[in-house]
Amino acid sequence: MNLFFPKDFLWGAATASYQIEGAWDKDGKGESIWDRFSHSPGNVDNSDTGDVACDHYHRWREDVTLMKELGLKAYRLSVAWPRILPAGRRQVNQAGIDFYSRLVDALLEAGIEPFMTLYHWDLPQALEDQGGWPERGISGAYVEYADIITRVLGDRVHHWITLNEPFVSAVVGYQDGRHAPGRKDRHAMLATAHHLLLSHGLAVPVIRRNCPGAKVGITLNLNTQVPASPSAADKAEASFLDGFVNRWYLDPLTGKGYPQDMVEEFKDPLEFVRPGDMDLISRPVDFLGVNYYFRGIARSQNISEDQNAPRTVFPNPEYTDMGWEVHPQGLLDLLERLQVDYSFPALYITENGAAFPDRVTPDGSVDDPARLSYIQRHLEMIHQAINKNIPVKGYFVWSLLDNFEWSFGYSKRFGIVFVDYQTLQRIPKSSAWWYRRVILENCLEVAG
Repeated sequence: MNLFFPKDFLWGAATASYQIEGAWDKDGKGESIWDRFSHSPGNVDNSDTGDVACDHYHRWREDVTLMKELGLKAYRLSVAWPRILPAGRRQVNQAGIDFYSRLVDALLEAGIEPFMTLYHWDLPQALEDQGGWPERGISGAYVEYADIITRVLGDRVHHWITLNEPFVSAVVGYQDGRHAPGRKDRHAMLATAHHLLLSHGLAVPVIRRNCPGAKVGITLNLNTQVPASPSAADKAEASFLDGFVNRWYLDPLTGKGYPQDMVEEFKDPLEFVRPGDMDLISRPVDFLGVNYYFRGIARSQNISEDQNAPRTVFPNPEYTDMGWEVHPQGLLDLLERLQVDYSFPALYITENGAAFPDRVTPDGSVDDPARLSYIQRHLEMIHQAINKNIPVKGYFVWSLLDNFEWSFGYSKRFGIVFVDYQTLQRIPKSSAWWYRRVILENCLEVAG
């Protein structure tokens, strides 16, 4: 690639517990909302579940060896809350604690820095049965859970991510119903978003206490929103979508409170917001995790096409298997905007990648040039951002392994490593070997 990154830049890959672990009911693990959701007919393509997934729970040694072979310097993983607290609170499952402790030790022995995400969507079903994220009391349960796992691993894990994509948890899970727990309630969505952010704020000092010197952050899914034309209607649509996806989370985290234009747009009393909450939510973090896949092109839904101005912005003709436009420039635009408007002390690209319909060739290899190109072009944008003094400190490709892709089941492959779901064989794709060379070249440059 002939682009060299700072010597302390972290090269990694990411996964999530429910998507790879399997062993959904083994060794004392409790039921999660994704166990319940995927076992309910009609929720997931092909009636797929995460019961086995990649069987990482049993094959973690093989996977750590693979990570080391690929040269990874960091690994973003998540803890399954119901594996630690099967009922969501109080009774600790020691087998779950031991699993993550062994995994962390193996990563460190392999020279791989663990970035631990505390919540990547697999809420204990027992807590959902008590009302779930729309209920304020769940914040106390989350802090209890965060306290337990950070006390155990705080001597070895030095980077903690409180939440993954609270927008998706709230909107796709509680408003749209396409993710667990499958609710469709706008007010519940807003309460969920608030209690997720509140839980983050309450957990930050707990993590700092249990993990002296560790870095604490949160990961958001973010994208740029570009008006499809110069019309007032399209500009208003872009502003709304930016507020809905980006500012509703970025603003309170940085002490600005909920954006007033969105408060007016939602027309909700937000009675779940209590005095002092916004101060808790805006406790300083050490980094922001950025998940970026595509940009948004905003076309007004409030007027007809013939009433609107002609489009001046068109999507690129390149799409992933998810139907997402490939637009690397959007990542640079986003990073520049984050620097100007929010100035987080550090940024990590905690997810970036693409799904394509990969196949094993007769010689047993998997060639994925479209994914390789996708990753390369986004890394080029990150390199430009660093040259503009934007503090991007690391990159985690999504995903290490092909895995359970939520409501799409196993029909979408994001991994740089192919997984045969019948045999569970792992086959690094051409993108994985290319990524290995990029990491090695940068490490050699540093050594030189």
